[in-house]
Amino acid sequence: MGSPGITRRSLLGLGAGAVAAASVAECAGPGTSGAAPPAPSITMRSGSFTSRFRPQEPTGWSLAVPGSTDGGRTGSLPAALFLHGTGADHRMVFDELDAGGVLARHVAGGGMPFAIAAIDGGETWWHRRESGTDTQSMLVEEFVPLLARQGLDTGRLAVFGLSMGGFGALLLASQHRVAGLRAVAAMSPAVWSLYDAGRSDNFDSAADFAANDIFALRPELGPLPKRIDCGTADNLLFSVQDYVKDLPGAHEGGFRAGGHDSGYWRSILPDVLAFLGKNLA
Repeated sequence: MGSPGITRRSLLGLGAGAVAAASVAECAGPGTSGAAPPAPSITMRSGSFTSRFRPQEPTGWSLAVPGSTDGGRTGSLPAALFLHGTGADHRMVFDELDAGGVLARHVAGGGMPFAIAAIDGGETWWHRRESGTDTQSMLVEEFVPLLARQGLDTGRLAVFGLSMGGFGALLLASQHRVAGLRAVAAMSPAVWSLYDAGRSDNFDSAADFAANDIFALRPELGPLPKRIDCGTADNLLFSVQDYVKDLPGAHEGGFRAGGHDSGYWRSILPDVLAFLGKNLA
C-alpha cells in the first residue's frame, strides 16, 4: 500500500462525523456459523461536556462497552483510552476503524472484555499549550472521573492512539499521570527526535518540545507493557524506528506493509486490542 502525502498539519488526514450527544445504540459483530461463540452486544454511549482545560468548545466523547453473550452485564470493566490524530475527533476510531465491531469479535473469541473510551482533543497534540489548552489534564482530571461515573474500573486503564494520538499516548504514559495504567499502544505515532520551528502546530517552542520530548522520556516506559506499530510505506517509518531502537524493556508490534491511513490501522487494530486486553486482565 502506498503512503499518502502527509503535511505538517494533517498527519492523520482523517475527519469524523459530528458528535451526537447522549446517544445510545447497540451493535454486534458479523454473524458466525458452526460452533463459534456469539458476539456480545456493544453498547455505544456518547455525550459532551465543557472542559475547564478547553472551554472554547464542547468536548465530545464516545464509549463502547461490551455486554455478556447472554445479554447480561460483565461487571465493572477496565477501559482503554483512545487518542485521535489531527483532523479527527472521538468518533473516528468507531466510524472509520470499526473499533466496536473489532471489540465484539475480540470478546467473542475469548479475549478479555474491556471498554474503549475516546474523547475530543482538537489539534492540541495532547499536551499543555501556550494558549492555555491542556488536553492531557482534561484526560486525567475530567475524563477518567467521568468514566468512573459510567461504572468502569478506572484502576485498570490502558491508553492507545494513532498519529498525533500515538504521540499523545506515549507522552501520557511516559509522564506517569494515569494511576493504574497497565499498557500503552501507539499506531503510526508522530514522533521526532529533534525540534523543528516549522512545526508550530505540535510544539509552541523549543522549550515546549524539550518538556514533552518522548525520545528523552523513553526510560520512563521501561517496565510498562508497550506496543508500537508503523507501516513500511509510512513517511514516519524511520522516525518511529529510531524511537523504538532505544526503547527499554520488551515491546510488541513492529513494521508491516501499509501507509499512514485507515486501511493500515484497521489491519492492525485486532492485534492492538488483543494486546490491550491481555494487559488489562
